[in-house]
Amino acid sequence: AAWDYFPHDHARSRAYRWGEDGLAGISDEHARLCLSLAVWNGQDPILKERLFGLTNCEGSHGEDVKELYYYLDATPTHSWLKFLYKYPQKAYPYRQLGAENARRQYDRRQPEFEVLDSGIFDDDRYWDVLVEYAKAGPTDLLMKISAYNRGPDPATIHVLPQLWFRNTWSWKHGSPSPHLEATKDRSARVTAHHPELGDYLLRCSDSPELLFTENETNVRRLYGQADVPGFFKDAFHEYVVHGKEDAVNPARNGTKVAALYVLNVAAGESREVRVRLTGLGQAQIRGNGATGNSPDLFAEFESVFAAREREADEFYAGLQTDMTDDDARRVQRQAWAGMIWSKQFFCYDVREWLQGDPAQPPPPRERRSGRNHEWAHLNNADIISMPDKWEYPWYAAWDLAFHCLPLAVVDAEFAKSQLVLLTREWYMHPNGQLPAYEWSFGDVNPPVHAWSAWRVFQIDRRARREIDPKDPGDLAFLERVFHKLLLNFTWWVNRKDAQGRNVFQGGFLGLDNIGVFDRSAPLPTGGFINQADGTSWMAMYSLNLMRVALELAGHNRTYEDIATKFFEHFLQIAAAINGVGEGALGLWDEADEFYYDQLHLPDGRNLTLKVRSMVGLIPLFAVETLEPELLNALPEFKARLTWFLEHRPDLAALVSRWDKCGRGERQLLSLLRGHRMKCLLRRMLDQSEFLSDFGIRSVSKIHERVPYRMEACGSEHEVPYWPAESLNANFGGNSNWRGPIWMPVNYLLIESLQKFHHYYGDDFKVECPTGSGQLLTINEIADELARRLGRLFLKDSTGVRPVLNYHPKLARDPRFADHLLFHEYFHGDTGRGVGASHQTGWTGLIAKLLRPRRDRHPDSDTTFIRPPPKPAGKRTKVARHEPL
Repeated sequence: AAWDYFPHDHARSRAYRWGEDGLAGISDEHARLCLSLAVWNGQDPILKERLFGLTNCEGSHGEDVKELYYYLDATPTHSWLKFLYKYPQKAYPYRQLGAENARRQYDRRQPEFEVLDSGIFDDDRYWDVLVEYAKAGPTDLLMKISAYNRGPDPATIHVLPQLWFRNTWSWKHGSPSPHLEATKDRSARVTAHHPELGDYLLRCSDSPELLFTENETNVRRLYGQADVPGFFKDAFHEYVVHGKEDAVNPARNGTKVAALYVLNVAAGESREVRVRLTGLGQAQIRGNGATGNSPDLFAEFESVFAAREREADEFYAGLQTDMTDDDARRVQRQAWAGMIWSKQFFCYDVREWLQGDPAQPPPPRERRSGRNHEWAHLNNADIISMPDKWEYPWYAAWDLAFHCLPLAVVDAEFAKSQLVLLTREWYMHPNGQLPAYEWSFGDVNPPVHAWSAWRVFQIDRRARREIDPKDPGDLAFLERVFHKLLLNFTWWVNRKDAQGRNVFQGGFLGLDNIGVFDRSAPLPTGGFINQADGTSWMAMYSLNLMRVALELAGHNRTYEDIATKFFEHFLQIAAAINGVGEGALGLWDEADEFYYDQLHLPDGRNLTLKVRSMVGLIPLFAVETLEPELLNALPEFKARLTWFLEHRPDLAALVSRWDKCGRGERQLLSLLRGHRMKCLLRRMLDQSEFLSDFGIRSVSKIHERVPYRMEACGSEHEVPYWPAESLNANFGGNSNWRGPIWMPVNYLLIESLQKFHHYYGDDFKVECPTGSGQLLTINEIADELARRLGRLFLKDSTGVRPVLNYHPKLARDPRFADHLLFHEYFHGDTGRGVGASHQTGWTGLIAKLLRPRRDRHPDSDTTFIRPPPKPAGKRTKVARHEPL
């Protein structure tokens, strides 16, 4: 199995082929030269060089990291970074974590067994290891490691800053090898030479012992090849933990180096290690004086760190001008820090992986027809925003689309580059499909790329107009993405509309186990599922592309035609999902007043799958308003719309009161008229169904009492309400869409409600919560949902954050409670965090939701309402120091 290919026990001894890892690790943009931290408490069986976790086969709910670490701060230029790792002073409970979680696999109702559950942190005998990076220049990086003894007694910790080259030379014959070498004067200085990067100099404070080895696989340990000479990747582990002095290279050179510090620290005290990595010309490296370990080199550490931290404070203060709640500021800043830390060099050449490396044994023949073999064109070697660098260290197309919104607030250029990247020819399939994710690039995710591109364009334009009010925005970016998405839209229409009736099957669509069947696999009944969400996503996609085309048409009238095409396509989809036209079945259930999937059987029958889930709420996402100024500026588009609606009054009546303008004379395009929207909202806002104190659940709570059941091919299939972890192993067992609260779909619901309010105005009110007698405008409902999502992370009246309320130490210990974790999803009733714990990632959307809105327009910077805004101050630009 894939999970067995590279166990944790191999990681210290086996050279990586495609990437690198390390505690608080950073690298250049191609991960050629890497810097990170290793520690040892004198008790562990291994040197702690990387985070420990369980694979999918080992965890009680799939793969899971079993460490306590936090991304505390970061600037988008990486000029300032801050990372905290909590390291026990007793032996790390590796075996206990593995054994107890393995036992709990037999009863998935039990929670995961975490490192805090072992009791190892109960008496505070642990280290807070704080790692900070500050740049003195584009290629001058300062690293400060502070070890705080939180225990009651003196303790010793071994601290090893490590510098190494990613192994790029073992896979092809004749590949050049970089090298590291101690300087001749026996000082704590190391020269680093790479044929592409050039030369660097590493300097370490207080003259530590330098250890050298090669970043090569230890074939003696792993494969029993006892006669193979050399030095290997795990040399520092062998030297520090086992005292094997011959494990390291006495010649003081290699491709991996560590500076060994043994720190004795009194209770409640701390010790500090300082390292500096500087890019230099060859002449400077060979010189002396300024390149030595003179006090001046480290004396400026404090001033550089102070300057970078001050710049970070000023940068975020400019973004948080209207936020008066200090706790909300903290949550937002740490969310952005997680997003910036979660950038990763992702390297995967599918063709090379299928064929194998020339200098290595060939892979099994079946690989050539195995996973991703239809994506041989894909060749990735880029910095990409990851969902979670431990649990999901690979990009996912629809995750990335959500990442880009909060990223656009702090670094619009990076957000735009990410959206462009996935449409490039070495990512996008020649047939137009966007790659889903590494596990299966051919899977189908919701088509949200156009929505994200449009929203990122708007966020960027708003910031640009603070400088130049007439700035039209980055039209080149918008046009570039739009042209590629035309191919992707065509792929969807050709591949996912089995009957050519504008009702879409889609397949997996990112919602894992939300349905009765595995939607990415052949159905046990045969036939296919007409999906309410797949069809709604396509309606939304049509409106997104229409809106982008209209924006471009304002500068180039030729786009009016293509805007009309997407308008008409949207109407055809609206007709299909609502059962308008000859032979159309529709997915709306009049009795339940809800949208459901339909199972189309081989014999021609259609069965409605009456699962009350987010699938039936997704039609709300397909909504757009058109301003009268926009329509008047594009007369050909307006004329075509008018003609089409006059000649197809059935469609016009279905999607909007086209002959009756809304607030501000604007027009509405939506899958839902007011009545059906109210029907959906009545269920969505019912606390016995979807509405939780912390957002909208993914499956109605009614299925807790009455699970949906269906008999098929001699087996019973069931959809219950599971508010937290999944209770079976489907989709890896670590994801669950049968009840928990998920940030991305909640975010889209909020934006959609704002658009509906933009049309209907304050006179259109809905009971919220259902049965309460309280009538709210749609905008007030959107604000209320945003507030409920904010409650996940903000301290409640007892000082506890619901997201952390699964262990008293996380929830109430002052050294833990203000360090945020941003989980993959959240318990549908209590709000506690579930799944991957560093999912910034799309849970980073909370940074966007916590921003006060400056006006009521749905395209303004959304959504979380706090006290009335104050006049915006000027932003402070962070020094533009690029990554190494």
